[in-house]
Amino acid sequence: MRIRLPRSARVRVGLGVFLFFCLVGVIGPWIVTHVMHTTAEHSDFNAVAAGPSWHHLLGTTTSGQDCLAQLLEGARGSVFVGLLSGFIAMALAALVGVTAGFTGGITDRLLNAFANVVMTLPSFILLIIVAGYINSPSILLSSAIIGLVEWPGGARYLRAQAMSMRGRDFTTALIAIGESRWRILVVEVMPHLTGIISAMFLRAVVAGVFAQAGLAFLGIGGSTVSWGFVIGAAQQHGAIGLGLWWWYVPPGLCIALLGTATALVNFGVDEVSNPALRNASSGVRKAMKRAERELAARRSQETEGATA
Repeated sequence: MRIRLPRSARVRVGLGVFLFFCLVGVIGPWIVTHVMHTTAEHSDFNAVAAGPSWHHLLGTTTSGQDCLAQLLEGARGSVFVGLLSGFIAMALAALVGVTAGFTGGITDRLLNAFANVVMTLPSFILLIIVAGYINSPSILLSSAIIGLVEWPGGARYLRAQAMSMRGRDFTTALIAIGESRWRILVVEVMPHLTGIISAMFLRAVVAGVFAQAGLAFLGIGGSTVSWGFVIGAAQQHGAIGLGLWWWYVPPGLCIALLGTATALVNFGVDEVSNPALRNASSGVRKAMKRAERELAARRSQETEGATA
């Protein structure tokens, strides 16, 4: 199947912003170390709580730490947790939901009951309890904890989609000729659900970023520098009362931009994976081109008439 890139400008903007944050998460610490020649923990006691300047582009904290260095290093923690927790959540959702919906029977009832039980648990409260019980969880452990509580909603939705796929003519024909159900599930059914899974993965990434930021803000997200950790440190040191906006506004803005970018990319995922939306957008483009041609022909006729 040929991959069609969405033509929507907002989708391209969202994809560009999302990839930019991923790139910053990869090279951000390298920039801090080799270009800025500092670290997120280094203190410049000659510039304590200083505003943005040439030497500190985003100012400093009340301890003299460079806010830009914290922002760049924090990108890796936040983006990594979002991507890994989103992958874990979607892997579990696809495994449980698609398997339950396509196989049916006792397997469906057991897996669906398990997903319903997990979904009734207050996920963020559970995150707080587990993260608080584990003293200073690492990035990997934080990602695993977040991913393990974010999958039930996606599993229920994928179960419904897999149930509809089970009754399609092609799956019935493949079962009739003796194809293995697991092969049909992996080779035939899963490719039809990639668009839905991709959209759900992006939403899970944002949920992971927000969850990690919330845990770090509460002081139980570990000691790894992240955007939530920076915001939490700013709140603890009274940055809002002191008017140090350059300390807490940039990481909060980055979280908001990342969430907006994933929402914009979801428009493109829906356009590519949903035939109705794809056909509708194609019809709109054809109608616009036809209207442009008719308008150009009319203007040409008016020009020829005026010349005659």
